[in-house]
Amino acid sequence: MNARQKRLFEESRKKNPDLKPPQDLAPTWSEDDLSLIKQGVGDKTSRANTSTNAPTENPAEAGGEQMGSVVTYFEDKGFGFLRPDGGGRDVFFHISRLTEGAATDLKPGARVLYELGMDRTGKMAASRVRIPPPE
Repeated sequence: MNARQKRLFEESRKKNPDLKPPQDLAPTWSEDDLSLIKQGVGDKTSRANTSTNAPTENPAEAGGEQMGSVVTYFEDKGFGFLRPDGGGRDVFFHISRLTEGAATDLKPGARVLYELGMDRTGKMAASRVRIPPPE
């Protein structure tokens, strides 16, 4: 328990003397959870090295990339949302996670490849975004 939690517990205990302290406040994380946390917005290790332009054999299969399209992009704020092709909730992305392509290409309806990760607050976000080359 941190200091704030201890203080709140002691205040609650004054109102209810029979209150017992919690046994385990630490969450249990699976390996999948930990790998997503490691890919968070602040972690730059998952970024592609833009100095080497080595194309992947099949971009859709490399590194768990998913295909989607830009729903909205707020250029002045540097973030937007992607809609996965497979359906589901829209995914937040930040311009700092754009590894290939230009920010000017991020218009609604533009096709993108992205990997899922977590942002610094623990919410689901795109950890790597790239605009595929035209076919």
